[in-house]
Amino acid sequence: MTSATVLYDAPGPAGRRTNAIVAVVAVMLSLAILGWAASVLYSTGQFQAEKWTPFVQAATWKTYILPGLWGTLKAALASIFLALLVGTALGLGRLSPARWLNGICAVIVEFFRAIPVLILMIFAYQMFAEYNIVPSRQLAFSAVVFGLTMYNGSVIAEILRSGINSLPRGQVEAAKALGLSHRHTMWRILLPQAVAAMLPAIISQMVIALKDSALGYQIGYVEVVRSGIQSASANRNFLASLAVVAIIMVLFNMALTSIAERIERQLRAGRARRNILAKVPEHPDQGLETKDRVNVDWHDEHHRDLRNITD
Repeated sequence: MTSATVLYDAPGPAGRRTNAIVAVVAVMLSLAILGWAASVLYSTGQFQAEKWTPFVQAATWKTYILPGLWGTLKAALASIFLALLVGTALGLGRLSPARWLNGICAVIVEFFRAIPVLILMIFAYQMFAEYNIVPSRQLAFSAVVFGLTMYNGSVIAEILRSGINSLPRGQVEAAKALGLSHRHTMWRILLPQAVAAMLPAIISQMVIALKDSALGYQIGYVEVVRSGIQSASANRNFLASLAVVAIIMVLFNMALTSIAERIERQLRAGRARRNILAKVPEHPDQGLETKDRVNVDWHDEHHRDLRNITD
């Protein structure tokens, strides 16, 4: 059965033929380019065994890869945690009824969203060094975390703001009719729903933070890309080193993406789960994404309705 959505009509015979021709041509061009690149790399000796053997030795991993990987994870985790705090504060500030607070948060969000992350890192590095704000050994780490925190925090603030604004306005009116304050309405009613709806987008932003930590290479921060290049300089195997680093980053990003997809499926199934590994029941594919397919476990005895704020 051909799947369809409200935004895309299933192609007819002519459309399927066109898609097949375009796909075949694209595959052939891709194979030709890959074959040419492989021949060039082979002629320069990049596929020789001695180029790859350093990565089966423990010394290479202990000296280069693992310290760099720890630096990447440390900067990413710290910046993600701080970005969530900053983003929540700025997002709620932009929704504040106080115009002065709304304006300040709007300026901060737009300012840091407009500046490239690398510029933020370089600026923070120079500022921290000039005014001796952090110890010299933590200078590069602090600059990386600052740049990632302010940029991703600003993006998360916009994600939360748009998520809250997308909720039905009748909920706010009902809360006011019940006498709830703006703070209680936001924290007890709107914010939990917005976070649940925008959680996949927030986790996707975490993937971006993980990848952008590699920009710390430009200010001397020891992360996995810098360590890979150092390993390549020592062993004269740039292709092998960068390939290993790329595989490591792909695996971590795939893991985060899988978590985002898993959480999205659970939220769409209508259950607040404590165990994110629990199986989400679904109806068979009907060709369309319908509520009957994704919302199938309301009857479960452990189900807790996210819309019920009294629990």
